[in-house]
Amino acid sequence: MEGRTAVTAVQWTSEAGSPRSRASLAAKGFGAAAALVLATGLYLGLVVVPPDAVQGDVQRIMYLHVPSIVTAYVAFFVVFCASILYLWKRDLRFDAVAVSSAEIGVLLTGITLATGSIWGKSTWGVWWTWDARLTLTAILFTIYVGYLMLRSFAEDPRAAARYGAVLAIIGFLDIPLNHMAVQWWRTLHQPSSILRPGGPSVAAVLLLPLGINFAGLALMYIYFLLERVRLERIRHRTAELRLKRGRRG
Repeated sequence: MEGRTAVTAVQWTSEAGSPRSRASLAAKGFGAAAALVLATGLYLGLVVVPPDAVQGDVQRIMYLHVPSIVTAYVAFFVVFCASILYLWKRDLRFDAVAVSSAEIGVLLTGITLATGSIWGKSTWGVWWTWDARLTLTAILFTIYVGYLMLRSFAEDPRAAARYGAVLAIIGFLDIPLNHMAVQWWRTLHQPSSILRPGGPSVAAVLLLPLGINFAGLALMYIYFLLERVRLERIRHRTAELRLKRGRRG
């Protein structure tokens, strides 16, 4: 009994010090930090800072709406880079990062569309209008939902990675179009109030919760990405084993 206990203890210690265990602890650390930072940012934005002088309390949606789309852009940029690396190296580890980041980007874009509709109803009087930026954001959401659906049709992980990588790279072109929409076309959206010549036109007291919430969503993105990549690597190994058994049988 003592021998078994000793062996079990050694195995537990070895697993606890393994790279996977350290990665899991790191992911949990990012998750805890994300929860704390987001709670702080949302409390400041929804409760502490004063309402906007023109829009009133409805402007508080900005503290989730803007960081969501910015973090979604980051997520899709990671998909873009990981997809290029997969086509170059043919390494499924890059594909695991790409598909994991795409799922998070779709979630964040969905939050952006939902909060934007609520904000639009209060300021423009309609839930939806075919404004250039709104339309391009909806197209972006549709492209990456289609990316995830396309991947689900392929049984071979490498085929899914190849098809998805091509669509992800092409779909990323929507993002610079979306960002420049307010400069190129007449839209209901105003030009950027933060990234503009001469500095932000938003008061510093309003920028603080905006920055904190962006940091919180960035931490949440890293947490989700680490956990989702781990699951995707397991799925890849399982799918490859099934394909090998199918070929043998």
